[in-house]
Amino acid sequence: MAATAGGNKIRNAKLVLLGDVGAGKSSLVLRFVKGQFVEFQESTIGAAFFSQTLAVNDETVKFEIWDTAGQERYHSLAPMYYRGAAAAIVVYDITNAASFTRAKKWVQELQAQGNSNTIVALAGNKADLLDTRQVSADEAKAYAQENGLFFMETSAKTATNVNDVFYEIAKKLLQGQQVQNPQGGMVLNQRPPERMVRGGGEECCRIL
Repeated sequence: MAATAGGNKIRNAKLVLLGDVGAGKSSLVLRFVKGQFVEFQESTIGAAFFSQTLAVNDETVKFEIWDTAGQERYHSLAPMYYRGAAAAIVVYDITNAASFTRAKKWVQELQAQGNSNTIVALAGNKADLLDTRQVSADEAKAYAQENGLFFMETSAKTATNVNDVFYEIAKKLLQGQQVQNPQGGMVLNQRPPERMVRGGGEECCRIL
């Protein structure tokens, strides 16, 4: 923990993105960190590192983000990045059923490492491509509930729910709570970015 000039504490949190090649992991990070979208993003080699600071009410989380490569030949490197992570975002492409299958394997791998304190989000990316959808939102929600994940569909291209995924993770880190409900999971429905303003117009979440 470090203190800001205003006296509030900064919580450093390691976050890793996992998922199949082409699912849009790098695009999600680029949209969150820089507010940019590149139509033809080059595949990550090994892993890429980013950092971003997010304010939630009067507290601050500094994400140390590892964007891992989706190619199978880099799979053996993944444990170096997800070990000790406070949170993970497992990303799949809603237009690619195989990427959803691959996402499930990443979830199993995270669960097998035995760190029950890791907050895990399931992100169905490319939600702007509804006409070519292969994975239904209901199927993904059901899987999230069964496995104690929280779920959002995102679009790095349109920015839909991108900031929200990181905001919800930051909020849970600060609350120190695990993602639980009587059904064994927590599902967060799709919301526009404007949701990050609370009543009376007071800003509750901002990227610093």
